[in-house]
Amino acid sequence: MSDHNQPVLLVLGAGDRAYRAFLLQEFAARHDLVLLDNQSPAWTRPYVTDAVNVDLHDHHAVSRAVTEIALRQPIAGVTTYLEHHVELVAQLAKELGLPGAAPEAVAACRDKARTRQLLAEYGVPSARSVLVDSAEEAAAAADAIGYPVVVKPRGLGGSAGVRRADYREHVIAYYQEAATATLIGLEESAVAGVLVEEYLRGPEISVECVVHGRGDVHIAAITRKRLGSEPTFLETGHLVDATDPLLEDPSLHHVVTAAIKAVGIASGVLHVEVRLTRQGPHIIEINARLGGDLIPRLVHLATGVSLPQAQAALATGDTPELTASVRQSAAVEFHYPPATGPVQTAHADALSADWLERLVWTHQQGDFVNAGPHSTINDRVVHAVVCGPTPDACRTRLDQVLQNLTVHIAVPVRTTACVR
Repeated sequence: MSDHNQPVLLVLGAGDRAYRAFLLQEFAARHDLVLLDNQSPAWTRPYVTDAVNVDLHDHHAVSRAVTEIALRQPIAGVTTYLEHHVELVAQLAKELGLPGAAPEAVAACRDKARTRQLLAEYGVPSARSVLVDSAEEAAAAADAIGYPVVVKPRGLGGSAGVRRADYREHVIAYYQEAATATLIGLEESAVAGVLVEEYLRGPEISVECVVHGRGDVHIAAITRKRLGSEPTFLETGHLVDATDPLLEDPSLHHVVTAAIKAVGIASGVLHVEVRLTRQGPHIIEINARLGGDLIPRLVHLATGVSLPQAQAALATGDTPELTASVRQSAAVEFHYPPATGPVQTAHADALSADWLERLVWTHQQGDFVNAGPHSTINDRVVHAVVCGPTPDACRTRLDQVLQNLTVHIAVPVRTTACVR
């Protein structure tokens, strides 16, 4: 337990240890933490001074729990790194009179249809998009936009249910996938619906932004993304380089700043996804939270800037420290299963190097996993994070790590019966 006179930072939701322990550790470097979660996992205990079990989908129950905490000690701020709870955090911060983004602005980011509407109203380059309620409407929208198109859920993330459709029959088939897609419980708090959107050609990046006042957008890092083969858009890796030339690109800074102003975010750390088209940067999504997939860890390794600590500072009314102290590259690679079935073998040959920051198995022997095109981020078997002086050095080192991995899937043997 913490000193009851010491202000605490409330954190909503813990998530999984493999991807989130660094974030909680960085929050704890600045403040005593009180974790609110449906069931606080054991791995969080070294980082928090208190944990309160409460249904995070019940706003009234959470408000009562927060009131009880406030009676015991001052609350300095409230935050989360999980997409599931960003709207609730904004609402709580407003109710408590604490710093935070406006709830309606955060809601606009979570609702991809509303995001597109606001971007269009403000003239921010984005994809043409139509909200549809049936497979027939989806096909008609695709015909009007022109092929290929992207069919996607209105309120999910992690590329769940997102497909490129090249023909009308694909749109009809993918509509149901998008309408029923799930992702680690995110669908429980997501806005229902399906979008049919213009397909934007070009490499995809994310822009890690710190917003400290309306229009005051600091780009802390550029994340270069590696995507799996289409029609899905699963992310297979990310790379952050402290000297990325896009950090000085005025057109990218203008488009990203305009997009954040359009949705109304005036405070927070944002993860903005962008496609670099021949016509210039176009916005894919605006996420009112830290990037997932260990991107904040990559930023910290490559630049020395702690985005979680910046988010904690903003949540408590402090000025974030954004001065880079490192100039190198960092990358993560996610290994998906080669086939669908239970994991039979999963191990790595001995590999020790100071540039290997982590090698983490997220599935073990006996776990059932899905291969593409049915994979989701839940099917990743292992991931590795490396550092290096340049992006090329990181890619070479990741290849070296992957060559030392062995993953076998127990694929059922099909037999043919003879009938006489």
